[in-house]
Amino acid sequence: MRTRISTHTGTHPNTRTDPLATVRNLGILAHVDAGKTTVTERILYTTGTTHKRGEVHDGTTVTDFDPQERDRGITIFAAAVSCAWAGHRINLIDTPGHVDFADEVERSLRVLDGAVAVFDAVAGVEPQSESVWRQADRHGVPRIAFVNKMDRAGADLDAAVASIRERLHPAPLVVQLPIGAEDGFTGVVDLLRLRALVWTDGAQAAEEGPVPDTLREEALRRRRLLEEAVAERHPAALEEFCDRETLTAATLTAALRDLTRTGDGVVVLCGSAYRNRGVEPLLDAVVTYLPSPLDVSPVHGTHDGTEQERTADPAAPMAALAFKVSATPTGRLTYLRVYSGTIGKGDTVWDAGTRRTERVGRILRVRADRHDPLERAVAGDIVAVVGLKSARAGSTLCAPDAPLLLEPPGAAEPVVHVAVEARRSTDTDRLASALARLTEEDPSLAVRTAPETGQTVLSGMGELHLEVAVERVRREHGLEVTVGRPGVAYRETVGEGVTGFVHRHVKQDGGAGQFAHVVLDVEPWEEEDTGGGGFVFRSTVVGGRVPQEYVRAVEAGCRDALAEGPLGGHPVTGLRVTLTDGQTHVKDSSDTAFRTAGRSGLRDALRASRMVLLEPVVEVTVTVPEDGVGGVLGDLAARRGRVTGSDTRGGAAVVTATVPLAELFGYATRLRSRTQGRGTFTARPTGYAPAPANAVPTR
Repeated sequence: MRTRISTHTGTHPNTRTDPLATVRNLGILAHVDAGKTTVTERILYTTGTTHKRGEVHDGTTVTDFDPQERDRGITIFAAAVSCAWAGHRINLIDTPGHVDFADEVERSLRVLDGAVAVFDAVAGVEPQSESVWRQADRHGVPRIAFVNKMDRAGADLDAAVASIRERLHPAPLVVQLPIGAEDGFTGVVDLLRLRALVWTDGAQAAEEGPVPDTLREEALRRRRLLEEAVAERHPAALEEFCDRETLTAATLTAALRDLTRTGDGVVVLCGSAYRNRGVEPLLDAVVTYLPSPLDVSPVHGTHDGTEQERTADPAAPMAALAFKVSATPTGRLTYLRVYSGTIGKGDTVWDAGTRRTERVGRILRVRADRHDPLERAVAGDIVAVVGLKSARAGSTLCAPDAPLLLEPPGAAEPVVHVAVEARRSTDTDRLASALARLTEEDPSLAVRTAPETGQTVLSGMGELHLEVAVERVRREHGLEVTVGRPGVAYRETVGEGVTGFVHRHVKQDGGAGQFAHVVLDVEPWEEEDTGGGGFVFRSTVVGGRVPQEYVRAVEAGCRDALAEGPLGGHPVTGLRVTLTDGQTHVKDSSDTAFRTAGRSGLRDALRASRMVLLEPVVEVTVTVPEDGVGGVLGDLAARRGRVTGSDTRGGAAVVTATVPLAELFGYATRLRSRTQGRGTFTARPTGYAPAPANAVPTR
């Protein structure tokens, strides 16, 4: 039986009688290899959910249960687990850290109330750490920070905190002081209670005792800095600080909770998950500082054009959002966050997107690939249901008599593609079915047929993303497939447009004819423009020369024309189209005629414009031994890379550069050979940039 060590004093805010007050829905966020999965494993072990510590390197973790995750040693799919701590139920999602799977993180953040951001004590804030932090900012998810791997050579809590402050720009509020350094790291000093927590190898819980004499002065200094930082940002704490010149542990706890939930500060803890040191204080911080479903704002949705809100009330009409779909040997699982109401086994629910009813066969409490049946789920729950046929990631499920449409998670736009075909012609239909199932489970994958070659093209967020998808086709569906060389998703934009471009659509082949006359101005997108998909349409037609319903048809036609540009058939973005004039015919004008005129007119106008090919670019961070920097810089320059910064961390050189994505294929192998296997790199998308004049690839 493990003994729980409480690291915070003061009354928990969640001692209210409402059961929802004791629920925490949180995610574990970090850069790849910062230790997210190990933190999750230690949380499950410490809470008694598992009775053996799973290890990533042994392939024995609970959340990395997919064969590819165990083979590659990384998290690929967001995995949900549930555990209990100090009378609270914690629904936890272990998210991927690799940039290729950022869409999994996006869908998870959409349904979470809080998060633990894990940082490497040596590397500090890494590129993907910054990306997931910005994702959490967009969703307004409160966070606490856990500086992991304090037992590594070169570990430095202060340096990691400085990188959090400089790169992420929150106010880090450090509540612990490490005891020992690197391999000698044995515990922490809790700055709120000024007590020491020490873990010894083989012990299942921390030993609590007084602050070591050698650290007492430093602990008091850091406690004072914490008090000042909190008082500076919290009015009630400032009032007490001015009156007493100090803050009690209870006041500090309440103020830290408020600052965490408003985003004005981030509580920072430290430890070594691998050695099971610092996990209990982290769990206490989760239940103390992160919000319950009752503490977050009501969810907003729409119905018949009017905005509505639903509170986290089990008695309210049911509303839930599907954020993940997964096919398992026992059936199709749809993961839901229930925002309001209650959903029971056998209930009929309304899919607001497809406008059809579905029946809930079973409800499951999820622990990665294991499930416990439930009779019902209530507001605040994260569960999986079996029996839904048409629900997709982003679908809203609600009570049939109280429909509501929630905003779905945003889907990332694929940037890399490969041609895929079955080796045996008899497997073509099976391949199409397998790819359809993949795109159903992962909205960041896309499948299309290339019009020029008839090949099936699979698009995704990166080479690894596509490798994983193809391997799933091979393993799960038993298909032998041939994969072409990867290519990138180019875009086209207007470098110099045209004004007063006239297009006349006339068609007469018996019966009612078609007539539409439009005059278009095509210009490059300006920074002040706002519009979905990098496209703005407006009309300056006066005198009713083109009725409003036909103006809308012209806009729809122009949007149709954006699918293929004149340079290579790539999607067109970054332009502004103005309808300046037009003519109608009393009998032959129609919505169809003007939509056709808008489509054909814009296509012709683009051919008359000076077009620019855009290619995706990424920010690459390369970490190499200092003696290998010269070779790396030369290789990046040969790949059209532009170096934007360099630094030294832990005895290694860190080079940051902006590189066209097309030039990075095969870079991992090249980097390993140049650095004798000691170099590593990460990449994250930064947008599009003009491609060289000689690069005009077709789709």
